Amino acid sequence: MQVVLDGVAVDGRREPLLATMDLAWSTGEAVLVAAEPGHGHTALALAATGRLAPSAGRVLVDGGEAEPAALRTVSAVVDVPGVNEPDDALTLADVVAEGLALAGRPSRPRDVRAFLDERALSGDRDRRVDQVSGAVRTSVLAGLAVSDPAVRFVVLTLPDRHGGDPAGWWDLARGLAATGLGVLVGCTRSSARDLGVDLPPAVGDSRHAPPRAVRRETFSDAPDVAEEVR
Repeated sequence: MQVVLDGVAVDGRREPLLATMDLAWSTGEAVLVAAEPGHGHTALALAATGRLAPSAGRVLVDGGEAEPAALRTVSAVVDVPGVNEPDDALTLADVVAEGLALAGRPSRPRDVRAFLDERALSGDRDRRVDQVSGAVRTSVLAGLAVSDPAVRFVVLTLPDRHGGDPAGWWDLARGLAATGLGVLVGCTRSSARDLGVDLPPAVGDSRHAPPRAVRRETFSDAPDVAEEVR
């Protein structure tokens, strides 16, 4: 299964939220896109998953015009700033309970305990979400998002804003892609460079350029989940 953004742009009140861009991402693939903070990451995450109608261009699924509702059903956005990032005052247990419920999974206290136990996080259940490391936060939120069995595509939005080694969340993305999911990760240009991508510092117009794909890893042995979506 493949999602393609064909000349997609999103207008804002004074300037574009997302400048015109093309992008393709498929199940069984992890794609890293880089741009300066505030230049298109949120709009890209929402437009690519049917949660925001583009002002121009098309979003295609397997070559056909995407139905936004259908695309929303098979996709998830993780920790999008100002959209679905958890309230910092919530405990990790609160976040897990809410995430399980949103994914249509049982969310009783024992289900929350089981989710945290599987990740060796039982001792952190009462910590506020802003007190856990960025790696733990992203891993937990991504795990909740993909616990919905309908999800085939997931977007991790600026996980580097929480600090830590970028290799942690990129390894998480690769692991999810290896299970057959399509994973799109938005990060800053500096984080992409930390991951070994050869990117010069942003200057001039490049400061306002839309996110662009700078790394792509395809897992040929990943399960074929496309048939399950049809």
